Amino acid sequence: MNVILFFQQIDVAEKMKTAPDGSYQIGVVIGSFVPFVILVGVAYWMYNRAKKRDQNGF
Repeated sequence: MNVILFFQQIDVAEKMKTAPDGSYQIGVVIGSFVPFVILVGVAYWMYNRAKKRDQNGF
């Protein structure tokens, strides 16, 4: 498991320094935030679903 996590770590600062142009930098920033946005979306969906279940009495 540690080996997989080691390969998944990305150095965003290094990618910014070696970026060919500004649009690549924007893509790197957006790409680094996408997993967190998806995680927040899934957490909100789970919270909302549990909240509705409590209100319905199930």
